[in-house]
Amino acid sequence: MTIAAPSVVVFGSLHYDIIVKGPHRPRKGETVTGSAWYPKCGGKGGNQAVSAARYGVKSAMIGAVAEDSFGHALKLNLDAHGVDIRSVRTVAGEGSGMSVAIFDADGDYGAVIVSGSNLALSEEDVSTAAEMFRSDAVLVLQNEVPDAANVLAAQAMKKAGGRVVLNAAPARLPSADLVALVDVVVVNAVEAEALAEVPEVNSLDTALVAARMLGRHYPAAVVTAGGDGVAFVQDGGYEAKIPAIKVKLVSTHGAGDEFIGALAAELARGATLERAVNSGNEAAARLVSSPQA
Repeated sequence: MTIAAPSVVVFGSLHYDIIVKGPHRPRKGETVTGSAWYPKCGGKGGNQAVSAARYGVKSAMIGAVAEDSFGHALKLNLDAHGVDIRSVRTVAGEGSGMSVAIFDADGDYGAVIVSGSNLALSEEDVSTAAEMFRSDAVLVLQNEVPDAANVLAAQAMKKAGGRVVLNAAPARLPSADLVALVDVVVVNAVEAEALAEVPEVNSLDTALVAARMLGRHYPAAVVTAGGDGVAFVQDGGYEAKIPAIKVKLVSTHGAGDEFIGALAAELARGATLERAVNSGNEAAARLVSSPQA
């Protein structure tokens, strides 16, 4: 029996996260006494695939894990959230991707990632997932896997007639080959400063300036500005600033991935970019105001 093709295909990273809570993030050479720690299945790719599934569309993950307990947990988590894991490959000779995230008392965080098996993504993974690249699908990419692998996945989706969303995170200048294949680029304030070469993104107005700069290279550009909101531009000169929904902050962890997943789900349904951005804005607000552990 043929399984129905997903509407959102996420090609990218899977990380097993270790979350640590402390009074503040340590400075160089400082040891901080924390209050708690817990594991969480993540990676930008994994989080975005789960988010897309949560918002009611068929979602699939193309990724790579290792033959270890982290990899097993990552696949179980995706499956439990309704994500198609047929194209999550188990590779030998590498550990699964992982990260350590340290949260401070204000709910903000910093993290270190170890890519591991995520760096093994290649043409093999694109070829074996060929049936997932369709004209009615949206491909979501991030910068936690090699640029060359992202190019191959984007080429496959564009050849099939589908759309490509690039979450250019962490900040890394995409190759010209990748830029030419992207329909929508999404970045946060820090990433926008690096990629759009603007001095500072600290408001909706400066987010819109950054989006305009990125819009010179992409058909559509979305810049999220945390508690200020989100700005976007698209072909035809249309642009907008959408204020953040005011909520009580619990934790910012995963907000960007939740935004991407909801945005991709709406685009897969045929929504306008403005509606998709609003959906992402609403989804991120719900997440940051909800207990996550």
